[in-house]
Amino acid sequence: MLRVLLNGCNGKMGQVVSKVVKSYEDIAIVAGVDLNTTRNFDYPVYSNPSQIREEFDVIIDFSLPEATLAILEFAKAKKKPVVIATTGFTSEQKAKIVEFSKEIPIFWSANMSLGVNLVADLVQKAYKTLGSKFDIEIVEKHHNQKIDAPSGTALMLADAINEVANNAYEYIYDRHTRRKKRAQNEIGIFSVRGGTIVGEHSVIFAGPDEIIEIKHTALSKEVFANGSIRAAMFIKDKKPGIYNMSDLINSM
Repeated sequence: MLRVLLNGCNGKMGQVVSKVVKSYEDIAIVAGVDLNTTRNFDYPVYSNPSQIREEFDVIIDFSLPEATLAILEFAKAKKKPVVIATTGFTSEQKAKIVEFSKEIPIFWSANMSLGVNLVADLVQKAYKTLGSKFDIEIVEKHHNQKIDAPSGTALMLADAINEVANNAYEYIYDRHTRRKKRAQNEIGIFSVRGGTIVGEHSVIFAGPDEIIEIKHTALSKEVFANGSIRAAMFIKDKKPGIYNMSDLINSM
C-alpha cells in the first residue's frame, strides 16, 4: 500500500485527487495539509505539516508556490519524495526547488496529463520538420478562477520548442504596446480566462500558405489527478533528483 500525504487537500485539485484515489486498490491518502482544516474525506487534515503523526511514503502537492516550498522543507527533514503539481513559481522559487532535489527525489511537471506531455513531444518534432520558416503562437484557455497566467503548461510547451531550437526564441506575452512587425524569433503566448474551462492548449505553426495546429483539451480535472497518482507510484523509490513526465512515460 502506497501511503500519500496530500498538500492542498481541500483545494479544487486536492479534492479531485481525494476522489480519484479511491479507485486505486494499492494507494491511500493517510493525511492532508491545508489552511482549511475541514475534514471532507476519511483522513485527518492539518494546517501545519509539523502536526502530522501519520506515516507516509510520498507527498503529492497541489497547492500554491509558498505552500510547496514549506512542504519541501518538511519532506527534506523526513527524507520523503514529493510530486509537485503546483504552478506559478518565480525564478527564485524554481531555483529553491532545484536545491531541494539534491537531497530528495522530486517529480516536477507543469502538467500532470500524459496527453499534454505527448503534445510537448509532438511540438518538438513539428519544429524539427518545419524549422524557423513557420511562426509559432501558443494560446491557452482556463477557467476564470485560475490565478497565474500564462499557464505553466503553455510555458512548458514553449520551453520544449526552445530546447530543440537552441533557445533562439523570445517569449512575447502582450503585443498591444509593440508597434512593429512580428519578429521571426518570437513565440507569442496568450491567455484566455473564462467560465469553467478545465484547460485547453493550442500550438500554432503558421507558415507560407499553410497552418498546422497541435491542440490538447482536458475535459475534466481527473486527468491531472490520475497523472499525479501515477507520478507518486513512479517516484516512491527513486534517488534524489528531478524527474518529470518524460521519465515516467519512458519507464512504461
